[in-house]
Amino acid sequence: MSTSSETSVPATAPPPAAVAAPGAGLRFRGAVLGRPDAPVLHDVALDVRPGEILTVVGPSGCGKSTLLRTLAGLLAPLAGSVEQDGRPLTGPSADRALVFQEDALLPWRTLRGNVELPLAIQGVSRSARREQAGSWLARVGLGAQAKQLPHRVSGGQRQRAQLARALAGAPRAVLMDEPFGALDAQTRSGMQDLLVEVLRGTGATVVFVTHDVDEALFLGDRVALLAAGRVASVREVPRPRDRGALDDPARVALRRAVLSSLGT
Repeated sequence: MSTSSETSVPATAPPPAAVAAPGAGLRFRGAVLGRPDAPVLHDVALDVRPGEILTVVGPSGCGKSTLLRTLAGLLAPLAGSVEQDGRPLTGPSADRALVFQEDALLPWRTLRGNVELPLAIQGVSRSARREQAGSWLARVGLGAQAKQLPHRVSGGQRQRAQLARALAGAPRAVLMDEPFGALDAQTRSGMQDLLVEVLRGTGATVVFVTHDVDEALFLGDRVALLAAGRVASVREVPRPRDRGALDDPARVALRRAVLSSLGT
């Protein structure tokens, strides 16, 4: 089914089984990132604070996805180090959930079955994981679609299910690679609001890669700019997080600076 416009989903209480864990602290120290024959980022020095949303922007091919995959443990740094909570990050971990632009749901499993998957991997009992998956699906507005297969729902609904699956396992960091990039503007705006809402109380650290500067400034507590093979700057984003504050002088100035760094 093709993506369709959707409205925001009212927030509900967190699933009763969810327990907020401290967000992971992530750090790059003088890291060179990429593949041995094609390094793309050099001398990366970046701290991701526990519990924050750090958005990452930069031109195509600048290394945004490489940075995210390194944090996921899918790529090892070519030099320097990458750490979680002061310890070397040596590979994938249930502590860190990765969310892609394509929903990556298993097509033969229902939405509830997909959300149950990380809980099954953790050894959660069948009854408990069914309850927790149902609670997360209700929280993202998909309680009535729990038994549907992914191809029977819209693109926005599949992304909601992917978000529920990512958070159901109570990760300490959520790594998001252009997750809303394929959605229409209205659905994308609703997903941004939903992401902020469902993260409340989870304690999770989020690193969110996007091409969209306005998305980066709405979601991010800070925004990191990648350019010329390096982390060019990391800037605090003015708060409160309010779509009605687009004319705030500090926000306008930051938006102008980010666009200028991107050459747009």
